[in-house]
Amino acid sequence: MDFRSESPLSIGAPSSVQALVDYKPLRCIVKLGGAAITRKNELERINEESLGSVCSQLREAMDSETTDTPDEVLGMDWSRRPGVSIDSMVDEFGEQPSLVSHSSFVLVHGAGSFGHFQASRSGVHKGGLHLPLVKAGFVATRISVTSLNLEIVRALAREGITAVGMSPFACGWSTHRRNIAFADVSQISSALAAGFVPVLHGDAVLDHSQGCSILSGDVIIRHLARRLLPEYVVFLTDVLGVYDRPPTHQNAKLLREIAVDEEGNWSIVNPKLEHVEKQVEITVVSHDTTGGMETKILEAAVIAKLGINVYITKAGTEHSLRALKGEITDEWLGTVIRSSKKQLHAFTGESG
Repeated sequence: MDFRSESPLSIGAPSSVQALVDYKPLRCIVKLGGAAITRKNELERINEESLGSVCSQLREAMDSETTDTPDEVLGMDWSRRPGVSIDSMVDEFGEQPSLVSHSSFVLVHGAGSFGHFQASRSGVHKGGLHLPLVKAGFVATRISVTSLNLEIVRALAREGITAVGMSPFACGWSTHRRNIAFADVSQISSALAAGFVPVLHGDAVLDHSQGCSILSGDVIIRHLARRLLPEYVVFLTDVLGVYDRPPTHQNAKLLREIAVDEEGNWSIVNPKLEHVEKQVEITVVSHDTTGGMETKILEAAVIAKLGINVYITKAGTEHSLRALKGEITDEWLGTVIRSSKKQLHAFTGESG
């Protein structure tokens, strides 16, 4: 799918800019890769262990901003669950004078084993809402991705994170020839100002040219970075970062640092490869309608051009926790994508 540029159509209401003054500068936008939080080869199955680890690390990274962190985690998922008393959970909050605000983070997650199958089988990403199969597939895709969003929000809430799910389709986001046409961030701004952590996801949306399309989480990240200007962006995936070839290859090398120039061209800074003209080899799962790692690199390059460092690393590792905290050191393993004008201070933890 081609997401090279945004449509000249309106991409936000003036009120969304005004709303930004009501909360502190955004620290981080996090992309939770679908392959990292679901079992991508098993239809609609969450990787509970990985998701739990990610949520715990997110809470630790968010809590590092404040000295008022509570001694114990107070969960906010008051849904009915076996062996859990809703009354006891509610009563715990009666003695709390306040809640820790996590409103300097925005999360976006991919679909993984949710949504892709429904979208690819029905052709939602190709458009054609007048066709019964496509329209039914649109409904089925949204059922699948929103069910995943709910489970992720619940997992975050159990970690004491004030997460709220926000679907692009429900927020009125749309595309034109598969590029973002309208994506007002005012609702996201309002949620942040109120002390919540917005959790968005890749979604099926209406398209002004072809009827419908798939708006990937990676494209959403790019748009939010342009509008909200976070200090840094983190992509959590199922591998340590970007490799010069599929990471399953025995000679695959992790690309530690990639620089992007003003024209959007990117070059490998670390490590120095013998054949620098050789393009990075990308593989995409057949049912992935969002472009896989290739889209991540392209969207990360757009973000880096803004002067915002992008950190790509494996979810649930010590490296993901460091990335979420913005603490990049020599021992950190992952890929940094940055502007060629913005020097990374030798992985000393500074990003200026």
